[in-house]
Amino acid sequence: MKINNFLKVMMAAVAIVIGVSSCDSDDDESTVAVADEVVGSYTGEETIVIMGDPEDDTATFNFVKSSDSSIDMIIPQSGEGMMVIPALTVKNIPLKKYNNGASGTLDSFTGTVTNAKGEEKTFTVTKLMVVFDTNPKGKAVVATYVLKFGSMPFEMVTTFNGSKDK
Repeated sequence: MKINNFLKVMMAAVAIVIGVSSCDSDDDESTVAVADEVVGSYTGEETIVIMGDPEDDTATFNFVKSSDSSIDMIIPQSGEGMMVIPALTVKNIPLKKYNNGASGTLDSFTGTVTNAKGEEKTFTVTKLMVVFDTNPKGKAVVATYVLKFGSMPFEMVTTFNGSKDK
């Protein structure tokens, strides 16, 4: 059941991106920077699938402006006990504006973070896709990506579906 929900969210995000890219025009649509329209905190449901086993939780993702046309995504800390993954920042996600939203994709990002033990760990985020609804009545985001953290032998496929905090 949880995997069906995960697939539904993925299909909705893909449909939005396909619909958006087909409606694109060559005109400069706005003088407001696209990043300014999407920055902020979004709270919602995060599903992490590890080796086919989905785990649902409530999470808050933050999006910070890195330029007028790109953002940084701050993935919240996750896990517990010996499996805690600290908050991770994925930098310089390029955005493309469309009528009532924006989207961004990133094939791969590699960064480092210091864990609670003071050890520096490498992480890689691949297949990142974020889709924002900037409609004043909606203000929502769907983010999907694959995370490989440190020397863990498995990938974590993540979907986040959240609404902008007021």
